[in-house]
Amino acid sequence: MRDGLRGFVRFFRDVMGEDAYRKYVSFHRASGCTGPLLSEREFWKDKMDRQDANPAGRCC
Repeated sequence: MRDGLRGFVRFFRDVMGEDAYRKYVSFHRASGCTGPLLSEREFWKDKMDRQDANPAGRCC
């Protein structure tokens, strides 16, 4: 039962985009990027700034 609940919580978080930073870190490491890794706070600020600059990219 716990594994099912954990799976659901992880799925829900993924759908909501909560895993975006984790995916960013994985991609950054795998791609061999030479630039510095953004902190989680910097990542979310940058993401929100880009969404604000392009509001047509959102559904609401």
